[in-house]
Amino acid sequence: MVEETLKLAYGENSDLLKDKRVAAVQALSGTGACRLFADFQKRFSPDSQIYIPVPTWANHHNIWRDAHVPQRTFHYYHPQSRGLDFASMMDDIKNAPNGSFFLLHACAHNPTGVDPSEEQWREISQQFKVKGHFAFFDMAYQGFASGDPERDAKSIRIFLEDGHLIGCPILCKEYGTLWSESWLSNPPVHGALIVSTILGDPDLKKLWLKEVKGMADRIIGMRTTLRENLEKLGSPLPWEHVTKQIGMFCYSGMTPEQVDRLTKEYHIYMTRNGRISMAGVTTGNVGYLANAIHEVTKSG
Repeated sequence: MVEETLKLAYGENSDLLKDKRVAAVQALSGTGACRLFADFQKRFSPDSQIYIPVPTWANHHNIWRDAHVPQRTFHYYHPQSRGLDFASMMDDIKNAPNGSFFLLHACAHNPTGVDPSEEQWREISQQFKVKGHFAFFDMAYQGFASGDPERDAKSIRIFLEDGHLIGCPILCKEYGTLWSESWLSNPPVHGALIVSTILGDPDLKKLWLKEVKGMADRIIGMRTTLRENLEKLGSPLPWEHVTKQIGMFCYSGMTPEQVDRLTKEYHIYMTRNGRISMAGVTTGNVGYLANAIHEVTKSG
């Protein structure tokens, strides 16, 4: 399982894999991988901090807190443009102490769905080299962002091409396995065997890639339909960000009060920061969702 997943993340023809320059261990999914890295950071760099983007998946804060790693934040999302605050992000990277640890979302940023462009990733990578920073990538949605796992892994491959040592999601590289065994000696085999069976069989892998693309394309289509419905209703607000964002979630820009109205008046549920789970939007409910959003946002 680990070998096949490495190929998926780094590429079938990765020189790193051919030269056996990657150390990997199975973790307990994404949360377990993050905790494994947080404990690694605390043990081998006890005076370090972790820089976490604003916003991020809420559990990131819990994981590093429980590992007793001090947290700092860096700019990421720009509420007014509903896009990436790249200039402020780069300033924070430049101003962080040399050799700092940063948590980065490899693709389909959760919760915003806003990702740097390939050119921006290259700039980020170069600034990390200048500062000697260490990147830990959380890549929970490879394939579900664009529908193409190769494209979705571009950020980590840029960092690897530039010669960085990085930490990766699901897999924890560059770590000693003896240390990891003291924390997690026997990860479950059932899920690992399913993954290795699918990724290790060319026909099954081809079918899996087709299904992943189908799921991603459906979500992309629902984004387009949701935006079109809102615009047809005459919404006074701009909704371009719905289709510019990527991945499983839409960071709608609605206020907590507007979300509360959706829940109370329309029985539509989402987190109070306005994050819509696009996987739950279908051809059967997208019209109802658009109308409800329009009703609670049309007055500004």
